[in-house]
Amino acid sequence: MDTFARLLKESWTLIEQDRIRLTEHFYARAFLLDPELRRLFPVQMSGQGDRLLEAIIAAIHTVDDPEGFDEFLRALGRDHRKYHVDPAHYDTMGEALLDALRSTAGDGWNLAYDQAWRDAYAAIVEKMLAGAAADTNPPFWHAEVLTHQRYGSDTAVFTCRALQFPLSWKAGQYVSVEAPRYHPRVWRTYSVANAPNDENVLEFHVRTPEGAGWLSGALVRRLKPGDLLRVAAPMGSMTLDRSSERDILCVAGGVGLAPIKALVEELASFNLARWVHVFYGARTEADLYGLDGLRDLVTAHPWLSVTAACGDDPDFDGEHGDIPEVVSRYGPWTAHDCYVSGSAPMVRATLRVLAADDVPPQRIRYDTFGNL
Repeated sequence: MDTFARLLKESWTLIEQDRIRLTEHFYARAFLLDPELRRLFPVQMSGQGDRLLEAIIAAIHTVDDPEGFDEFLRALGRDHRKYHVDPAHYDTMGEALLDALRSTAGDGWNLAYDQAWRDAYAAIVEKMLAGAAADTNPPFWHAEVLTHQRYGSDTAVFTCRALQFPLSWKAGQYVSVEAPRYHPRVWRTYSVANAPNDENVLEFHVRTPEGAGWLSGALVRRLKPGDLLRVAAPMGSMTLDRSSERDILCVAGGVGLAPIKALVEELASFNLARWVHVFYGARTEADLYGLDGLRDLVTAHPWLSVTAACGDDPDFDGEHGDIPEVVSRYGPWTAHDCYVSGSAPMVRATLRVLAADDVPPQRIRYDTFGNL
């Protein structure tokens, strides 16, 4: 690890246990420096700080991977166009971030840490601005909701059509979505649940606990055909390696099925020789909302197999146990390309299973709903 990366990670240890204070200080300072910035954010700031931290943590953890770091930041810059951020805003937020870092770290902060973060932030902004400038697409697409189907009280599957401009994405990617009618300026990322198509139609799977609010709650309980959404540029690298000849393992938990379904649909358009094994798990059989659709795909494609599992349903006529445990029973998976999508605990457990099978890290791609 070079000195620059070491300083960033070392200094972060002074801060990571006090994240709430960091984010509160950051936004208070930023809005004090430029009150006009406040209008770019939602009325309720709940969760906004988490998104800031996710970006910072991702940057720190990818700084040792210049190629991945570069693409991550360029994609982040393209995505931030939806907020109408301009270069002057980046300057203000940089000043606020350094002030928040110093204040949160306390006496442990030093000039070397300060300079490392200044240099890191300058590099981050340079790449984000370059990514934004190179994007010829609109900052976001307007999209009309076509269908909306509820599964129980907390899950919905809906489709929408991007209007005015073609929207290009790859199976396995995710996009940011806003529902201006219900929660203006509140954006959240959701995986696209279907492969690209000429009709510009995207499918989404959304789950929210009973009684929860904000965007996911609105998309599950209030959204209806005819509503207009905003959809931002696709992001994410959990995409197929078409050059590989290895068989494929896909592991999905809950609505983590969305990108896995998209990957299988893309494979259906060209695959002839690679065996694809999908493991799909949930707490109860009622939560396996996408199982019938997967079984239809199995009927149409002999190279596809689906194993379903329930962690808390003794009457389920299938595998029992949490999905990582079930995956381990069918291993080893050393010779496979692996794709994992679901909650952070589920993904962590599955990654441990694959590590025990000595699957090379570069053959594992994953998408989490929450921080690892």
